[in-house]
Amino acid sequence: MGRALAPLGWLYGLGARLDRWSHAAGWRGVERLPCRVVGVGNLVAGGAGKTPTAAWVARALRERGHRVVLASRGYGRRGRRDIVVVSDGKFVRAGVAEAGDEPLVLAAHAPGVPVLVGRDRARVGWRALSTFGAEVLVLDDGFQHHRLHRDVDLVLFDGRVGFGNGRCLPAGPLREPPAALRAAACVGVVDGPLSERHEARLGKLAPAAFRFAARRRPASLRSLSGGPREDPGLLRGVELGVLSGLARPDGLRLSLEALGAKVVAERRFRDHHVYRAGDLAGLADAAPLWVTSEKDAVKILASWTVPADVRVLSIELEVDAPDSLLDWLEAQFR
Repeated sequence: MGRALAPLGWLYGLGARLDRWSHAAGWRGVERLPCRVVGVGNLVAGGAGKTPTAAWVARALRERGHRVVLASRGYGRRGRRDIVVVSDGKFVRAGVAEAGDEPLVLAAHAPGVPVLVGRDRARVGWRALSTFGAEVLVLDDGFQHHRLHRDVDLVLFDGRVGFGNGRCLPAGPLREPPAALRAAACVGVVDGPLSERHEARLGKLAPAAFRFAARRRPASLRSLSGGPREDPGLLRGVELGVLSGLARPDGLRLSLEALGAKVVAERRFRDHHVYRAGDLAGLADAAPLWVTSEKDAVKILASWTVPADVRVLSIELEVDAPDSLLDWLEAQFR
């Protein structure tokens, strides 16, 4: 299938290359904001850890005294407003229909950091400046957003996927040809390491990029209907089902199996799936306990899952040598 789609992948890659080049060459406008802009993105479509990394960067910079605002496109949102204040840093001000699923996850994992949503991230940036006095704007999924100048681009790889088959969509998983990595100031590998072949390719394309490693770690478990957070280690030896609408659903299953859970059922949907009550029918017939992701949970009403017991697994990003990454980032700001 990949070879049959190779011509389409080549055309997609050509379009992506021209889009990046036309902005870099000044043929198409690039807006600069009077604040620092950090883009967090990836080369491979879906599931590389962009959202947890963007939240981690924003939260860590805030703890170092910077006024930070998070900006997201809000993929899948159904509201019509150009800009939505999802969180003002204290309270969540928008629901999933207006905001999309990932901005609500950002707000949960970056307490104290305002989260704004809008397709035009430059306009979002001006709102972040005027309303919240932003010193640093962190873009979730910003590597391909060429209309806004970034001071730093962090590009992430899932260590289990790397470059995939090296082809662009739809023949492979790449959103741009690998040469785009030359624009990356920093490269992070999440849940690595990369294979020797992919590591060699990365080293050739981005030899001067700052490097860091991180992993997604199950942090807590809570009931979909609310209540206290529990230790996810309680799932050891427990038979359960996995409910997900993610770009890479295998990641959630692997996290649960790493905790010692026994996955006996699975119900998968497409990434950013908008749930309906019928999607959850019969869960209890397949397994008494189900686990879902935070991104899915914001779109599911607890009443839809009765009588099944559905829990939400919270995932935190754990960065190796975090102070080194933050020191490097602040040096780029100067």
